[in-house]
Amino acid sequence: MIEREASFLQGQLLIAMPGMGDLRFDRSVIFLCAHSAEGAMGLIVNKPAPELSFADLLAQLKIPASVDLTGARVHFGGPVEHGRGFVLHSAEYTVQDSSLAVSADFAMTATVDILQDMARGAGPARSLLALGYAGWGPGQLESEIQANGWLTAPADPELVFGLRDSEKWGGALRSIQIDPHLLSAEGGRA
Repeated sequence: MIEREASFLQGQLLIAMPGMGDLRFDRSVIFLCAHSAEGAMGLIVNKPAPELSFADLLAQLKIPASVDLTGARVHFGGPVEHGRGFVLHSAEYTVQDSSLAVSADFAMTATVDILQDMARGAGPARSLLALGYAGWGPGQLESEIQANGWLTAPADPELVFGLRDSEKWGGALRSIQIDPHLLSAEGGRA
């Protein structure tokens, strides 16, 4: 397992504020896999990829499945590198020298090994497959948070893996005691 020096936001959720201005991130919940002085990388966890199932993806990669994958979905992870796959998963599963330990509850693996294990029922207990990712350069994410583009919240495995995609944005807001109906697209400064 690859260990990284943790930062303040690594392993946290970003919750898109109304009026963000970028429709790709409208009502998005992003799990931050990495955050450092060099930038940040995360996966949108509440936007399913249209018209692509996990079973379809495995068929494209010629990976045979020996378990029922009917409920497994592929998510739009973000606008960067759409063709690259990432699996955000529970931390009990690791691929030697390939899995990134994000926090005590979460890890991320971006190699075909995890897809092969998942296809035969030997993968992580909980997982979310995403194509593409969201990325920020040095200081960019911090500026967007300061400009009222994002709220942050602790990442809860039940929210990330257990809730329906349509419930994650509201659930993330409620986890920090914010009523989604009371949010405004207008920001203020003191």
